Amino acid sequence: DEIMRQRAAGRAILLISVQLDELAALADRILVMFNGRIMGEVAGDEADEERIGMMMAGVAVPEFAAETAS
Repeated sequence: DEIMRQRAAGRAILLISVQLDELAALADRILVMFNGRIMGEVAGDEADEERIGMMMAGVAVPEFAAETAS
């Protein structure tokens, strides 16, 4: 898979998806956006479908609040 080859080569990849299992398998970190705002950030290996789903719906999840959220 090309994405995995690029990741292994240390390249940054911007992947936009609603498929949490795909994101968790490919991403080192996941930033969740809602209405153009970053709702939170979570490590790919710590991805939790319920909490990520809440952030996707615009609900603030304090333990995943991104420092860059605005």
